[in-house]
Amino acid sequence: MLEMSKVIWLAVADPTEHKDPLFWNTWAQRTLKNALTLQKLNQNTAKNLILFLGDGMGIPTVTAARILKGQLSRQSGEETQLEMDKFPFVALSKTYNTNAQVADSAGTATAYLCGVKANEGTVGVSAAAVRSQCNTTQGNEVTSILRWAKEAGKSVGIVTTTRVNHATPSAAYAHCVDRDWYSDGEMPAEAVQAGCKDIARQLFENIPNIDVIMGGGRKYMFPQNQSDVEYPGEKKHFGTRIDRRNLVEEWNNRMKNKKAHYVWNKKELLSLNPNSVDYILGLFEPGDLPYDLERNNETDPSLTEMVEVAIKILKKNPRGFYLLVEGGRIDHGHHEGKAKQALHEAVEMDRAIGHAGLMTNINDTMTVVTADHSHMFNFGGYTPRGNTIFGLAPMLSDVDQKPFTAILYGNGPGFKVVNGLRENISTLDYEENNYQAQSAVPLRMETHGGEDVAVFAKGPMAHLLHGVHEQNYIPHVMAYAACIGQNRDHCMSSSGASSLSAALPSLTALLTLIRLLC
Repeated sequence: MLEMSKVIWLAVADPTEHKDPLFWNTWAQRTLKNALTLQKLNQNTAKNLILFLGDGMGIPTVTAARILKGQLSRQSGEETQLEMDKFPFVALSKTYNTNAQVADSAGTATAYLCGVKANEGTVGVSAAAVRSQCNTTQGNEVTSILRWAKEAGKSVGIVTTTRVNHATPSAAYAHCVDRDWYSDGEMPAEAVQAGCKDIARQLFENIPNIDVIMGGGRKYMFPQNQSDVEYPGEKKHFGTRIDRRNLVEEWNNRMKNKKAHYVWNKKELLSLNPNSVDYILGLFEPGDLPYDLERNNETDPSLTEMVEVAIKILKKNPRGFYLLVEGGRIDHGHHEGKAKQALHEAVEMDRAIGHAGLMTNINDTMTVVTADHSHMFNFGGYTPRGNTIFGLAPMLSDVDQKPFTAILYGNGPGFKVVNGLRENISTLDYEENNYQAQSAVPLRMETHGGEDVAVFAKGPMAHLLHGVHEQNYIPHVMAYAACIGQNRDHCMSSSGASSLSAALPSLTALLTLIRLLC
């Protein structure tokens, strides 16, 4: 099995031209000429802002996803370009939380959405708030760039492959000291009695009329024990709300005169004419959306399909839009040690990035791609060029004389011992979708990694994302580019100057005409 896959990949991985120095010199010179064009910076005001967040998409994941993307097209893979690779500006982001060296997705979301570093497990609150302590919420709320954009008159949207009230999206609208308070059914009774609100409720109450909401999390919107529309017989998908509120029905009633639509499957979503839709609430699963490799193409939309509909709706606003897109299940694949699921999620997010690029203009749209944190994922083992990314390293271990895959985890559920020795994976299908790659330390769930993550940027003011930055710097740059939030003074002066410059030719022509008439 190994030899067969190796021969197949090496057949496309060793073109004769790669042996010629002219090939590499020409490529490098072409890249250099392109880099020189970047000396003229794009200092336009950003009408639109898009943030693509690959949850758990550390740099090793980016590299492995690049190789996978190429190999899915029968190429060697290493030389492939991801859509994010084409962005002209790249930075590194320091991901630590205020109380954690290795971050979680909640505290990091507060950083790259609200511009303030926070404690792990908390969303939309400063580090003065303590996880799970309801009485530390009030007075410590911080607002997000999504709110800043909405207050500036822009349309705003959230698209995710996780629950819409999961850690990443929730920091865009909620102020909660516990990321796990999805509905009041997951909250301690004392927190509810003290007046703290669950995250699902805050989605509809905190920022009025978010224009686009798409993802999973349906069960948190419905009364406890109410059956699900898609899985009516499965109790695990029943509603969870103890307060008996039906948040979807309330949304429908409030939005009935606003060209608003609630949808729960792909057919309903794609049957809509975006030109006739101003608001959409799409909840496609009771919990998270399925992995892209397991997605039902008839019922569940892909991330790319959701992004396309979102942009079509949002771009109708002449003032522009802010869109948060999360490839959230990259993280879940890694936690489960299922590298194939994680990497296919990353490739799908990259496809959505490319599609968004085709639908927008680099002159007026700032697009940023980053991750909240990394994972204990890596690949190595001196694999030859074109080796299938999920394949074996070309040698046996010189300690236990057994084969090993190029992809390994530092910790996680892939740790297995058979008769006191490391499992021999030569008898396993290590390229199967749910294969759990071997790990050095046994854990039920693999953990996050603590290294910096990449930030890719293009469009107006993208050059401000450079070097190594604190993660909370990201929304400040995006707000500056769009003249929203606390970053408006430079725009008012420049727009005034622009208006004056635009008026001068007309004024000159008018004076000339007056002279002629006189």
